[in-house]
Amino acid sequence: MSGIVGINYLDGRPVDRENLTKMVDILAHRGPDGADIWVDGCVGFGHRMLWTTPESLIENLPLVNQRGDLVITADARIDNRDELIAALQINNRPADKIADSELILAAYEKWGEDCPEHLLGDFAFAIWDSRKEQLFCARDHFGVKPFYYYRCNQVFVFASEIKALLCLPEVPRKLNELKVAHHLTLFFEDKVNTFYEEISRLAAAHSLTIDSRGVKIKRYWKLDPKREIKLNSTREYVEAFREIFIEAVRCRLRSAFPVGSTLSGGLDSSSIACTARMLLAESGRKPLHTFSAIFPSLPKEALQWIDERFFISAVQSLGGFEFHNVHADYLNPLVKPLWQDDEPVYSPNLYIHLALYKSAQSNGVRVFLDGIDGDSTISHGWARLTELLYGGKWRTLRNEMKAASQLSGISQQQLLWKYGFQAPIQEPALRLWEILQHNSKSTFTFNQIINDKFSSQIGLAQNIQSLTKEIPFLNFSARQIHASGLNSGIHQYGQELTDKATASYSLEARYPFYDKRLIEFCVALPSSQKFRQGWTRIILRQAMRDILPSEVHSRTGKGRLSFNFQDNLLKHEQKTIEKVLEEPNQLNKYVNLPALNAAYNRYAAQPLQTQIKSDAIAVFCAVTLSQWLNQANLNT
Repeated sequence: MSGIVGINYLDGRPVDRENLTKMVDILAHRGPDGADIWVDGCVGFGHRMLWTTPESLIENLPLVNQRGDLVITADARIDNRDELIAALQINNRPADKIADSELILAAYEKWGEDCPEHLLGDFAFAIWDSRKEQLFCARDHFGVKPFYYYRCNQVFVFASEIKALLCLPEVPRKLNELKVAHHLTLFFEDKVNTFYEEISRLAAAHSLTIDSRGVKIKRYWKLDPKREIKLNSTREYVEAFREIFIEAVRCRLRSAFPVGSTLSGGLDSSSIACTARMLLAESGRKPLHTFSAIFPSLPKEALQWIDERFFISAVQSLGGFEFHNVHADYLNPLVKPLWQDDEPVYSPNLYIHLALYKSAQSNGVRVFLDGIDGDSTISHGWARLTELLYGGKWRTLRNEMKAASQLSGISQQQLLWKYGFQAPIQEPALRLWEILQHNSKSTFTFNQIINDKFSSQIGLAQNIQSLTKEIPFLNFSARQIHASGLNSGIHQYGQELTDKATASYSLEARYPFYDKRLIEFCVALPSSQKFRQGWTRIILRQAMRDILPSEVHSRTGKGRLSFNFQDNLLKHEQKTIEKVLEEPNQLNKYVNLPALNAAYNRYAAQPLQTQIKSDAIAVFCAVTLSQWLNQANLNT
């Protein structure tokens, strides 16, 4: 975790060092261990340093190469260091004296604009090439590291956070109303635009080149949904998965400081924590810190769904952990941290993560492992039922549904309806259909709260159609359903959100389940390796058999955090919500107020009912939007 900024005046104006310093200073939370700027005429870079890896302790950024014709600023952790050092033939000093930014710069010297294709890890960087008078920027495969920018005919400006861009007077603060509509309908497939009309994001797995000829944006990597791995036995699949997963955890343990991890008691966080514990013990390093949210004061009807202390304790009983519990049952879901200055947010459970991050920071942790998003990477595998049904393999389908029904408690009829008939319909297509139909009985309450007149004026339906035109309405292939889920914009959005949250506590979050090698392997697996004999996520269960405690290994459910969100939002913020409803001010234009009031009334009457969840989220989205609009200092 670091902070990067840069200015390139396309009209040849010299960069004002004071402006660059302002941009660097406003990102002080991202890097308390140092700051520096570099300026050469019309180009300037800045950097905030957060030490995490051993190599970062000797890293100086922005970095100028020996010839003085290339300069880099980077927020990066490179995981294939040994491979790169060999390929780049850097043999004049030990590997632990080579910083990750040096590897990126050397990769650019060797491969030019193709260099991101050779990198593994999390990165956002910019390189000024004075030989070509060209700026080259890139963002990692899944958007773990953020990259925002503003461009007009006179200037190109970039930064890790929008607030740094807004330090410059030439960057406008004009509201992008399409993003307001996306927020109210929970649509995440726009991976480029932001709430500011002329501020953009560089999408994950993309590079950007800007020179006198203009701007070129290129996608350098794409998940291949047609690739299939064929091995000789289940054992070979499991061994191959285990090797890749352990490496995904191992490379993310590279740290000069204590390492922490979430531990919910679920399959994902427990697999990471237990694997990290094993690897740290093997290398003689300090025990892993684990951070768990607990909810002991919730009423019984909610506690039965959310309480995971039994599973957390099962993991902790293995030893080799320093564990920390956070009482999340007293927390307010409507938090106002640093990201509130940039854009309104949809993340009902972010308040829990913020409490975990705060605890991690207070315990000296700088590297924080997280189980996001194991569900998508491994896949629950339910799409195998879809594939079996439409592939005509009905005997196998019947056996799988019978086994799954016994394990899950869901009837075979419900399974057939959900995964045989509903699952093939891709969610973005379904969302578009409901907007086009103005469906008042929509299952998405947040679709109902948008003002129809506003939606029509901005062309929301047409916008969604253009952004989802490459997503098929129906999909019967388990592999393609798996890949489609991983291509969703919700992943990049979530990464951008958690980046700002962890940065506010000077932490670097690392996500083993977003390892490129692991994702490519899991998508390419046959569906029978993801779901078999009624067991979801079967390959992870088998690979973790001797690493996880049996209680977690055979767990079929997970905690439902919505109960705490629904209960505490009303307890802490009922007056705030009602004030927004009574004095909607800027919301009037965007929200269907009768529909929003109806959603709130249903929610307030029965806050712990599971069917009320979408009402609570609709209210939450409207309130966060209202608060942001009131303080964003937008241009009219």
